[in-house]
Amino acid sequence: MRYSGAAFLLERTMARRNRRNSSRYWWDGEVPGLSLLEADFTTHEYPPHMHEALVVAVTEDGGSKIKSRGTIEQATASTLFVFNPMETHAGWMGRSERWRYRAFYLTKTAIDAVAAMLGRQTVPYFTRNLIDDTQLITAFLALHRVIAEAGDRFETSELLVGAFGQLFARHGSGDRAIARGPRDRNLLLGICRRMQGEYGRELSLKELSRAAGLTQFQLIGLFKRGLGVTPHAYLTHLRLCAACRDLRRGAPIARTALESGFYDQSALTKSFKRWYGITPLQFASAAKLPGASAGH
Repeated sequence: MRYSGAAFLLERTMARRNRRNSSRYWWDGEVPGLSLLEADFTTHEYPPHMHEALVVAVTEDGGSKIKSRGTIEQATASTLFVFNPMETHAGWMGRSERWRYRAFYLTKTAIDAVAAMLGRQTVPYFTRNLIDDTQLITAFLALHRVIAEAGDRFETSELLVGAFGQLFARHGSGDRAIARGPRDRNLLLGICRRMQGEYGRELSLKELSRAAGLTQFQLIGLFKRGLGVTPHAYLTHLRLCAACRDLRRGAPIARTALESGFYDQSALTKSFKRWYGITPLQFASAAKLPGASAGH
């Protein structure tokens, strides 16, 4: 759809009075140069503007009109928008009752950091702004939410590498190839042994990949091909097994959480329920009963 000045003016005059607009903006504490926005609008309009950063925006609910490169497109929950640095764009509500979305802003520092995680020298240029890729939308929403919740940094790194790796490979221009890791069983076993001995401390994806001589993207691929799970999933498995051993011995849940590598008791409970369908307290209580088996 080509831009029509009359249609744009009509949609602006039809905009509803503000009922509830809210937004939250912050800088990520782990990736320098990465900032994030979480917005929930009912009336907002963005005039033509640009960012020095690479922008990735995904709509959660409702939608808006987006104008870029002389074309107006519709932002919906099934679309993702990408704007190259210094690329002019505008946005307004149109007929939508609500526009709830999340966005990433990557300055040059963050772009370089992400490229290094993927083993690339540069970040590709995007020849179109609207991307219809359900798997990618799900990946970016999951990444944004875990960062917003200040979740597990190991998991966050994995989600970041996965989301941007998919985006660059599938939709970036130029050379899309990202070097894959080797199929090296001995290398994988060596990394697993290290994780088995150090699960109780704060390991990072960057640390493990550097020690193995791989990019973070390659390390994730090595685990997926060799074990069928990501490094974070394997680390969570190790930590939960350690927690189960301690709980069966009657250790306090809070202490068990810290000694098995979880940030706190809440983090242990969240992982426990997700993996086993029960809480650590339920597990510990059952372990005290006569005839209790070794369990998980």
